[in-house]
Amino acid sequence: MDFSEYQDKVADTDQHNSAGPDDPHRDTLMHLLGLAGEAGSVATVYKKHMRDGPAYEGWRLQMREELGDCLWYIATIAGKLGLTLEDIAQSNLVKTRSRWLPTDIDQLDAEAPEGQRLPRQGAMVFEQVTDEEGRPQVAVTLNGVSVGQPLTDNAYNDDGYRFHDVFHLAFATILGWSPVMRRNLGCKRKYDPSKDEAEDGGRAIVTEEGVSQYAFAYSQLLNNLEGVARLDFTVLDSITLMTRGFEVGVRTAADWERAILEGHRMFRELLKHGGGTVHFDAGRRELTFEAPAD
Repeated sequence: MDFSEYQDKVADTDQHNSAGPDDPHRDTLMHLLGLAGEAGSVATVYKKHMRDGPAYEGWRLQMREELGDCLWYIATIAGKLGLTLEDIAQSNLVKTRSRWLPTDIDQLDAEAPEGQRLPRQGAMVFEQVTDEEGRPQVAVTLNGVSVGQPLTDNAYNDDGYRFHDVFHLAFATILGWSPVMRRNLGCKRKYDPSKDEAEDGGRAIVTEEGVSQYAFAYSQLLNNLEGVARLDFTVLDSITLMTRGFEVGVRTAADWERAILEGHRMFRELLKHGGGTVHFDAGRRELTFEAPAD
C-alpha cells in the first residue's frame, strides 16, 4: 500500500467531519488533540515495556496499534490541510538527508584554469605578533606568501577572532567554497565574468564573512564548540538559507556542520598556542594542526 492509497482510505473512516460553517477550525483542532493523545500512548507502551521487560509479551503489537493511530491522525490532518502524505514524506526525506548526509567530494571550480582555483593542498601559517598599540594581531601566509592583511580582533574584548581566517580555510577545504580566500589569494575566476561577479564578488564575500561571524557568535555560547559534536539545526538552516543563491548551495547542512566544527577545532588550537600551522587537503576534506616551534 502506498501513501496515496492509505490516505484515501483513511478519509473514509473519519467520523469527525462535524464542524459547521461558523467554526471551520474545530474539526482540525480535535484531530490535533487526538494526535497528541496518541503520541502519549506510544510513550506509555514503551514505558511499560521498559518496566516489565519480558513479562510484557504483547508490547510490539500494542506499539503497532498506537503508532498506527498516530499515522491515522497524521494522514487525516494532512488531508484537511490540503497536504498529501507523499509530498510530506518526500519533503522530509530531502530535509533529513541534507541534515545528516554529506555530499560527494567534488570541487566547485574544477573547470577553472590553473591559477583561478582554490588551492587543494598546502600549509597556512598563522603568526601572532603585537602591533604598535600593544594589541595582538595575526599575519597569515601560505607557502611564504602573505594572505590578506594582519588582523586584530576588532572588538572590545580579546576573543581571538584575529584567527578567524581559519574559518575561511575550512570552508575552502571542506565545502570547496570561499570567496574571501579567492580574494585574499588572488584566484578569482576572471575567465568567466559572470562567476567573477556573482560567485567571487563583493556580495559573496560579505555573505561568507557574515556566516563566519554568525557561526563564531554561536560558538561563543558553547566554549568555542569544544566537546560539541552536533550543531543546532536552526543555525545550519539559517546558514544554508543565507548561501543558497550561491554555488555552495549544493552543499548540505551536514557539509556545513563539518566545516564549522573543523574550523573551530583549528581555531581552538591556534588560540591555545598563540598561532601555528594548519595543513589542509581538500581532496580528503581534512585539516590538521601543527604547533609553532618553541
